[in-house]
Amino acid sequence: MVSTAVSRRQRRETQRQQQRQSRASRRRPLTVAVSALVTVALFVGYCTADILDVAPGPLTLKNVDVPTFTDPLTAKTGGTVAGKLDLTKTVDAKAAAALIDDLLATEGVGSDTSVIIEDAQGNVAAEHEAGTSREPASTMKTLTALAASSTLNMASTLDTQVFLAQTDGVDTLTLKGNGDMLLGSGESDPDHINGRAGLATLAQSAAAALAQRGISTVRLAYDDSLFGDARVPDGLSESTNTVLSDYTVYYTPVSSMAIDGGRQYTDAMPAPANPDDSAGYPELSQHTAADVAEEFASLLADQGITVEGSPEEGDAPASTSPLASVSSATLAEILAFTLRHSDNTLAEEFGRLTALARGKDNSPEGGTKAVHEALDKLGIDTSGLTMADCSGLSPGSKLTVRTLVAVQQRNLTEGEGAAAAEGLSIAGLVGTAQYRYDDDAAAGLLRVKTGSLGTVTSMAGNVSRTNGGALAFAVVVNNPDDMEAARNAIDAFITKLTEL
Repeated sequence: MVSTAVSRRQRRETQRQQQRQSRASRRRPLTVAVSALVTVALFVGYCTADILDVAPGPLTLKNVDVPTFTDPLTAKTGGTVAGKLDLTKTVDAKAAAALIDDLLATEGVGSDTSVIIEDAQGNVAAEHEAGTSREPASTMKTLTALAASSTLNMASTLDTQVFLAQTDGVDTLTLKGNGDMLLGSGESDPDHINGRAGLATLAQSAAAALAQRGISTVRLAYDDSLFGDARVPDGLSESTNTVLSDYTVYYTPVSSMAIDGGRQYTDAMPAPANPDDSAGYPELSQHTAADVAEEFASLLADQGITVEGSPEEGDAPASTSPLASVSSATLAEILAFTLRHSDNTLAEEFGRLTALARGKDNSPEGGTKAVHEALDKLGIDTSGLTMADCSGLSPGSKLTVRTLVAVQQRNLTEGEGAAAAEGLSIAGLVGTAQYRYDDDAAAGLLRVKTGSLGTVTSMAGNVSRTNGGALAFAVVVNNPDDMEAARNAIDAFITKLTEL
C-alpha cells in the first residue's frame, strides 16, 4: 500500500512538471518577440536622439564644416646649375688645326700619332691621320662601356647568394657568385660602390636562417661557373704574353665573385680609407672565388656555424631559392668605378656580361665580338677595329680615333648608353684624369678616358667649351720619343680645347 501511494505521488509530480514546461514553452516565443521589439525600439530611439544631437554619436542633421588647410610654403627656386647645351655651336676649324699642329710639333711626341676634333654635331673641325689604326690602351674601355650600357639593364645588380642542400643527412651550403667582384669582407656598405655587398652581412643572414632550421654544422661549396673555363684573353696568358710580365698587378681572371677586385694590400701598400679610392697597383689574387669562399667560411664560424673541411668548388642546387643573398651596387655605378679606375678586369667582365646578354660565346672572344656587334648596331664607325680584349691591356688591339670620337659623340647626347658617359673621369675632380690638365680654368670641363701602356699614351672624351657649346676629341700616340713629354703635350692640348 505504501509503495502504491508513493507511485501515485510521483506521477502527480511528473504531471505538474510537464504542465509547467508546457506553459514555459508557450511563453518563450512571446518573450523573444518582446525582447526583439524592445531592442529595436531602443536602437531606433538612440539613432533618433543621435540624429537630433540629443545623444552623442556620428549621426546629425547639421551641416558639417569642410576642413581647411593653410597653403603650403613656396619652395625657393634654385639657381641654374648647368645651362642648356648648345649643340649647334661650331668649332673654329683654323683654331682647331692650330692646336693639333702644336701637339704634333711638341718635342717627344713623335710621328706615330692620330688626333681628331669634332663639334657636338659630329662635324670634323680638324684631324690628323684619323683613319690610321693604332694601339689605344685603355681608351678601348670606352667602346666596351658604350656597348655594355646599351645592352644591359644598368639599374640591375649582381647578387651573391647562399643555397642550402640536405642530402643523406649532410647539410651543404653553396656560395654562388653572379659577377660581383667588388664584394666587401665586412658588413654591406650602402655608401660605397666597392663593398656595397658585404660577406659579413651575408654570413649573418645565412647563420640566422640555419639557426631557424636547427642546423649548426655544414659543409661549404662555392659555385664559380658564371664565366665558364675561359677567363684570360690570349694576349695575357702566360704562354703567349711577351709584353706584360707583371700583368697580375693589372689583371685577374674574370670571376663570379671577388673581394675588392682581388686586391691584396700590404703594410707597404695599405688599403685606402675610402674603398672607392684607388691606391696604386697591389698584387691581384688569381683565385678570387676561392678567396671569397675561405673568407665566408671564417665569417660563418664567427656566427657559431661549424664548417667541416675546406670549401670545395661545386654547383649550386637548381630550382632552389637562396637561403640568403646580398646585392652589389648597380651596374651603372660599377661601370663608373671601372672607367674612373681604369679597372681592366671589370672592363673584361662587362664585355663578358654583354656577350651573355647577346647570346655570344662565354669566352674572351665572345666578349669582343659582342662589343663589336653592339657598336655596329649603334652605328659607330668600327673600320680598322681589332679587339684583343675588352680593356685595351692585351697587345694587339687596334682602332682609329674616328671610332673613339664616334663613341664620345654618343656620350654628348642623352639616351641609350648614358652610363658610359656618366662614368668618365672628370679633370680636377675624379678618376685617372683628375690631374690631367695644366690650367685650373679647365677643371670640371673635361670628361675623358685616359690610356697608358709602355708604348702608348692616349685620351678620348668630350669638352664643355668656355664660350658655349661642346666638342668631342680623341688622340692616340704610339711609340713616343719621350713618354712624359707626350703625356704633358696631351694635357696641354685638351686644356686648350676648352677655349675653342
